[in-house]
Amino acid sequence: MAQNETFILHAALDGRRSVYRDIEIDPAKSLYKLAEAIVQAFGFDFDHAFGFYTGLTLSKIKVVHPQYELFADMGQADPGVLGVEKTRIFHAFPQAGHTLLFLFDYGDDWLFRITLKATGIKQPKARYPRVVAAKGKAPEQYPQADEDEIDGPRIGINPRTGEVISFGKK
Repeated sequence: MAQNETFILHAALDGRRSVYRDIEIDPAKSLYKLAEAIVQAFGFDFDHAFGFYTGLTLSKIKVVHPQYELFADMGQADPGVLGVEKTRIFHAFPQAGHTLLFLFDYGDDWLFRITLKATGIKQPKARYPRVVAAKGKAPEQYPQADEDEIDGPRIGINPRTGEVISFGKK
């Protein structure tokens, strides 16, 4: 890896591959920094745990190694799982075309396919990481649910008859 080299990584929202961001970054940076760049590129808050996985489906995500998780850096990962803070991007993406699944927020399961698309050369005065291509509108990280979806139907009792009354959607 040359000192002035960059990696251009294609980050596509899994299931909506027409929504993507190409991110140019210094390959000597950590996977933690790459995760931060991906999350920012999609306009999400960087407020959840995450991991990068060689298994490219949910059924294989915890089976195929290597796996890189923030939990490993906190001492809470399964044996054999590597951390994201010390793992350099060039170690996780050894050649063009290499793909990892990025799982952000283990509750909402935001999945992104990250592929090393190409290498580049650092440009003078450019700030990295940077988005070099974008397509599609990013979804809302926390979509607004209507009140009935949050609370479900409301139930009350008619004080005159004792009848149970349901308000809202069932």
